[in-house]
Amino acid sequence: MKYLAYLFIGTFFGIVMYKSEAASWFRIYEMFRFGSFHMYGIIGSALVLGIIGVQIIKRKNVKPITGEPMQLHAKNKSVPRYLFGGILFGLGWALAGACPGPMFVLAGAGYLTILWVILGALIGTFLYGILRNRLPH
Repeated sequence: MKYLAYLFIGTFFGIVMYKSEAASWFRIYEMFRFGSFHMYGIIGSALVLGIIGVQIIKRKNVKPITGEPMQLHAKNKSVPRYLFGGILFGLGWALAGACPGPMFVLAGAGYLTILWVILGALIGTFLYGILRNRLPH
């Protein structure tokens, strides 16, 4: 039953991403050229909703679907981690025209060339897992 909830939430997220044009290469290109507020508005509203959601989770002791206690751990603060990670993420996003969420939305919308980007993301994640202990964190 819980997998049905995940499927419903993921499908709803995909529809919202597609209908809001957040998965549109043109909108992403426009954002990186500072040509429109559209994507910044979507990202900004997601940030605000995320902050509100985390505060609700912390204050109301919300439990996940599994019923276990929710654990939110503070992240380590380190300049190289966020500087190099952000640069790599941004370059990949700009070159591919999609970040991880819209990649799957684009695949679902029938843009099959995005499968190459998904394959690259999987390989990159695998390589990170192998090199993680050697990277500056």
